[in-house]
Amino acid sequence: MIQISPFRVRLLRRVALLLFVLAAGLSLRPDAAWASHIRAGDIQAKTDTTLPVENRNRRRIFFRMILYLDNIGNGGQVVDQEKVTIFFGDGTSTCIDGAIPRVGGKRPIPGNNGDTSSNLYLFEHTFPADIGYTISFVGENRNEGVVNMSDSRDQRFFISTTITISAALGRNNAPILTAPAIDKAAIGQVFEHNPGAFDADGDSLAYKLLSSQQDTRPVESIVGLPCAGATGNNTPDPKPCTNYRFPADPSIAPGAVQVPYPGPPVGVPGAPAIFVMDVNDGQIVWNAPARAGLYNVAMIVEEWRRTPGRPGRQKIGSVIRDMQITVTATNNLRPILTIPLDICVIAGERVTGVVTAVDGVSATSTPQTPVSLFAYSGIIPPATFVQNQTGPPIARGTFSWLTECNDVARLPYQVLFKAQDNPTPITPANPPLIDEQVWRITVVGPPPQNLRAVPVNTGINTTQLNWDTYRCANASLIHIYRKENSGPDPEFCVTGIPASTGYVRIASVPATETSFIDANRSASGANQGLDRGKTYCYRIYAEFPLPAGGASIASQEACATFGGRSALLTNVDVETTSPTDGEITVRWTQPKPAVGNTFDGTPSYVLSRGEGLNPTVFTPVRAPFTALTDTSYVDLKLDTETKQYTYKLEFILTKGGVSVPEVSPTASSVRTSAVPSSPAATAVTVSWTYNVPWDNTTRPATIYRRVGTNASAPYVRIGNAPTTATGGTYTDPGLTKGETYCYYVETSGRYANFAFLDNLLNKSQRQCLVLVSPPCTPVLALQTTNCDSLAALQEFPRLNERYTNRLAWTLSNRPEGCDATIASYRVYYRPALTGPFTLLATTTQPRFVHTDLAFSGGCYAVQAVAPTGLVSDTSNVACQDNCVFFKLPNIFTPNGDNQNAVFRPKNSSPIRSIRFQAFNRWGVKVFQNTTTAADRILINWDGGGPVGESSGGSSSRVAEGIYYYLAEVEFADFANTRRTYKGWVEIVR
Repeated sequence: MIQISPFRVRLLRRVALLLFVLAAGLSLRPDAAWASHIRAGDIQAKTDTTLPVENRNRRRIFFRMILYLDNIGNGGQVVDQEKVTIFFGDGTSTCIDGAIPRVGGKRPIPGNNGDTSSNLYLFEHTFPADIGYTISFVGENRNEGVVNMSDSRDQRFFISTTITISAALGRNNAPILTAPAIDKAAIGQVFEHNPGAFDADGDSLAYKLLSSQQDTRPVESIVGLPCAGATGNNTPDPKPCTNYRFPADPSIAPGAVQVPYPGPPVGVPGAPAIFVMDVNDGQIVWNAPARAGLYNVAMIVEEWRRTPGRPGRQKIGSVIRDMQITVTATNNLRPILTIPLDICVIAGERVTGVVTAVDGVSATSTPQTPVSLFAYSGIIPPATFVQNQTGPPIARGTFSWLTECNDVARLPYQVLFKAQDNPTPITPANPPLIDEQVWRITVVGPPPQNLRAVPVNTGINTTQLNWDTYRCANASLIHIYRKENSGPDPEFCVTGIPASTGYVRIASVPATETSFIDANRSASGANQGLDRGKTYCYRIYAEFPLPAGGASIASQEACATFGGRSALLTNVDVETTSPTDGEITVRWTQPKPAVGNTFDGTPSYVLSRGEGLNPTVFTPVRAPFTALTDTSYVDLKLDTETKQYTYKLEFILTKGGVSVPEVSPTASSVRTSAVPSSPAATAVTVSWTYNVPWDNTTRPATIYRRVGTNASAPYVRIGNAPTTATGGTYTDPGLTKGETYCYYVETSGRYANFAFLDNLLNKSQRQCLVLVSPPCTPVLALQTTNCDSLAALQEFPRLNERYTNRLAWTLSNRPEGCDATIASYRVYYRPALTGPFTLLATTTQPRFVHTDLAFSGGCYAVQAVAPTGLVSDTSNVACQDNCVFFKLPNIFTPNGDNQNAVFRPKNSSPIRSIRFQAFNRWGVKVFQNTTTAADRILINWDGGGPVGESSGGSSSRVAEGIYYYLAEVEFADFANTRRTYKGWVEIVR
């Protein structure tokens, strides 16, 4: 006797019933799962909320699904959806018999005219592992009459939610979309909609439009084991609905145009209609509908989170909502909504906002009607919204929210307000219309209170900081900032301490701390102490933990002043310019203790030198100076011709074998450069740089010049020029081409806090040049590789066959007046589209052939070199990408004769890697490996049997016959193109 599974019995009964109805021409409906009735819906997810907290299972997720159903029906009949089948993304489902029941009955939608109701489904699932899962629903079917797809009543409905379960993430709730997924629009009027998304964890949300989706298979065909009699795999395969188009597609309403709209985006009357969604706040704007009917559009709301120890943000989930918009031709005008301006509040303050709306009116519209106001947000409750009056003429409502410390977040909270009119009577031709706007509320932490700074001397100068216990217990850190002298007050609602204020972070402590000792700790952890004679000012602020993040406003400033004066560098003066015998004179001041005090210990100085403007390595120039009166040193045997030097001074007190250093700010020499400032070689631009602790900006720098090659000729002062905190420039005009000119610059500085440290003069090194025109800039051309010709070859590349790139260039007339007399050219190359160039070759010819290349892709640039050694500007950068082609043979013969013995590409462009798999006719994998460009032969299958991931070789032989392959190829082009090749190959032995 033949046994038929219960699943097949149910399926046969449904098919028989459907055939009966069709044959009889009756108006009876089949089972609800086959009905055309679903308008919209979405799935929400949240982590285990059971008590006590320690018993919660992060893999246990609670779900809430809402479906919006057509109450009008087809032919006057209304279909329900009492149960739903859910697919959990882990290979399981709720089956057909175990489908999730609806909670209660159909639910009315506030403000709706009764053509739509909603169903609520609550369910949960415990997932097997910490990975990402996509939970989905496939419904049968959509309601009839959707304009922007074909035959909507025969297309299934698909929505999903993706969540990531991870111990590193902790709790992870999916975004909640608080606004209903149905809305009304009118022809010729701007339509607005916002899903009102809220993330309970404070994660960032991003919004994108998506085609409405379906799975073409019946639900019964998707359900798999362990469901009784199931034949599917419990994995929906969503695809765009047949002939889906977004609502503003010109094929739906040819000639549809925009109408005036203040934006964003600002309407452009007469321009083609648009349907757009803001990626940051989810606001949908359709400007403007031109054809009546039903429209469906899906949106994906992505959830992004910053996690400690990982750069940037990671996507950790998403929700796909499918919504429906009803467009009608009506004289009714939508209401106009007015909401408060975006606001910033300190946690603990109450937010109150008044929302108003007036009904739209025109000469042809119906009279003004009462307006209903709605508010949607994840903070309602505890926030409240109450409509006080409906109008006309004015509808009014009040929003109220008492914020708390737990509400502090980096991103603003969004409250979606909706105004809907109430025309009389409400008919399909005279529907209610709406206006929507989003109010953003940013909640910041309160400033830490009562910060105090007390100077302390315990061998080194330190500051004792104290402050009151921070009142938000959920804060994670207190950040401590310092600057010399007083800084600006924080701007309203600006959290943290911007770098523009001049403050620098010196420490971070747990938010429970109320004190800190600033000993000016170095990067290595040594306490350096604070300088005498200076005032240090402090501010602190609180940081709140991720994922919501957020910070507080900075505290009031507290300052500490230390008496006395530190040793200060005053001069780094270049006396002699030479590549080997250069001399620099360095001077500094004696330190002074606070009034009435003496230095406690044996004093000494250590003077160190480093190369460059900001060296990280310093070397002492001689043994320590042991007398306080030693305040100058002439540093000899230096390369002052090509190098710039920076000096560091340490004042050290030694007592009882313990040395306490006090480091003065470093100071560099002045470094001068001189270059022709015009192509005609009639002027020189002199530039200089330095990094010094004194102020050079109050007096101009003086520029000196010598003409000719006589080294004993005097330098003459030729002018002054203003100088900044880091350097300056001066142009010396009216010069003679071909002449030699030498320059140096002398700066004049001062310490603002010490009147006696004034007119600090420091000379640069001497810099000479022969005034000539610069070489003309080359224009480079690269002969590109003919990829089509290579791809058409029977075999490429053959053994030892390599690529060749050919370059050629001409001289431009840039810059104007440039010199076309060229001694040689420098050719530069880099293998990638970006990155540094390397010198490839030097040639006297305006061409170059780059041979023996493993791939053709790369970039080139050229410079021209004049007989004087001057180098031109770099040419244009000429690049070409690697080709992308790949071909595999259909036969190979591993029979021992070493002819055609391995399976490998017969024709391919440069490859980074190939992951190759071979299967027999029953789909059993018989071979796989991964080969890269480093392997001599790619794939290199010798007909061996099953092996694991390897780069070749096998442990057994497969039989002759046909085998199917899957080759996942990553090419070596700039875009790292990936392609998958499927085919068959015959093995003949």
